[in-house]
Amino acid sequence: MPDVKGHSKMANICVICNKRPQVVNNVSNANNKTKRWVYPNVQKIRFTLKGQKSIKRGAVCTKCLKSGKIEKVV
Repeated sequence: MPDVKGHSKMANICVICNKRPQVVNNVSNANNKTKRWVYPNVQKIRFTLKGQKSIKRGAVCTKCLKSGKIEKVV
């Protein structure tokens, strides 16, 4: 269920590299700094680890998908 800003309330954490949301500064033209969240691009997929045959399901970031750390199961 999305919250007020449209983000899911579940933890956006990659099961492979443990990448998680970060708190960063929004910097205005007047150099005012306010806190905001940056969420990683996490996709829910079925995958297998390199060299293994067991199929797992979980949230994986796109960097792990592109780097070849896992193999996507279709």
